Amino acid sequence: MIIDFHSHILPGIDDGSRNIDTSLAILDTCSSNGVDLMVATPHFYADSDRIDTFLNNRKEAYDLVMSKRTEDMPQIKLGAEVAFFSGISKADKIEALTIEGTNYLLLEMPFITWTPLMIKEVKSLIYDRHFNIILAHLERFMKLKNNKANVEAIMELPVTVQINAESLSDWKQRGALVKMFKNDKAHLLGSDCHGMHHRVPNLWEGRAVLEKKLGADFIAKLDKNGEDIFNI
Repeated sequence: MIIDFHSHILPGIDDGSRNIDTSLAILDTCSSNGVDLMVATPHFYADSDRIDTFLNNRKEAYDLVMSKRTEDMPQIKLGAEVAFFSGISKADKIEALTIEGTNYLLLEMPFITWTPLMIKEVKSLIYDRHFNIILAHLERFMKLKNNKANVEAIMELPVTVQINAESLSDWKQRGALVKMFKNDKAHLLGSDCHGMHHRVPNLWEGRAVLEKKLGADFIAKLDKNGEDIFNI
């Protein structure tokens, strides 16, 4: 099963799909390119969202998509791209933001140089709260100034690393990212798609790069990583 683990396909809930027509166009394009399942991961920001309000808005957007979705389009599982915030390891109700049917939480780390306290909170989410953490588009944080040691430290934890497909099309990053996948330091692909004209769906492009570099057996392993999360 081909799974897109990071997408902003729900209409009108964040900076992703603006309307139902865009959502359906994304789903149709993904279907045409072999995607079986998409995890809808709208942004959650604790400083501006209440969890209950977020969940209600997400359900309304999901229900609208499902009322228009055709059977040939990818299945949709609900989740959230949860922006790290101070105190997240002790926050109430964040289990409601995990990917549907799992205890996996897609976590977006801050776009600043991380601190030891941030790493400690992620560690607490894993060992004290018993979440499985998926680090969203880790490659973006590898570029931050003075953040290399922090990325290495967080990767020593039992985390799942998600990489954006478009990053594999960037020759400046491609070699390092392919090596991460080869060495089991990266585990999942996501399109992080937001629309049909900006940050478009492109999961298959990243998969093509990995297949060319690492072979068909690796792609089967990549799909198995995703299937295992959903016990498929």
